Amino acid sequence: MRRFVLLVAGLVLFAATAFSQDPVKVDPQHYKVESENARVRVLRIHYGPHEKSPMHYHPDSVAVFLSDGHVRFGLPGGKTDEQTFKTGDARYTPAGKHAPENLGDQPFELILVELKSKPPATKPSTP
Repeated sequence: MRRFVLLVAGLVLFAATAFSQDPVKVDPQHYKVESENARVRVLRIHYGPHEKSPMHYHPDSVAVFLSDGHVRFGLPGGKTDEQTFKTGDARYTPAGKHAPENLGDQPFELILVELKSKPPATKPSTP
């Protein structure tokens, strides 16, 4: 019985940790769900000048930048990665955790399309 209680407690802690890393949950000021289905979740992300976000997780995604930006990403283990973006840029971003900070004096906005799963295997259609 004690083992069962420990197992349940561990699963609850794991679920709470995973849930808390969702940017929409930990930082709704900057992240808004625009659309969602079984395959993707589309987020609108907006940071004011010099605003930052707590550490959170994104699956593999595609980012489309709606404004220029200069961002520092705090990474697990204390490393950082600084990047600049131009309006209209589109980039694939691999899954991972980060804590973004807008280093610019202007607002920064993008659309992030999070990929939920691999597409199902389908046969090519015949004309």
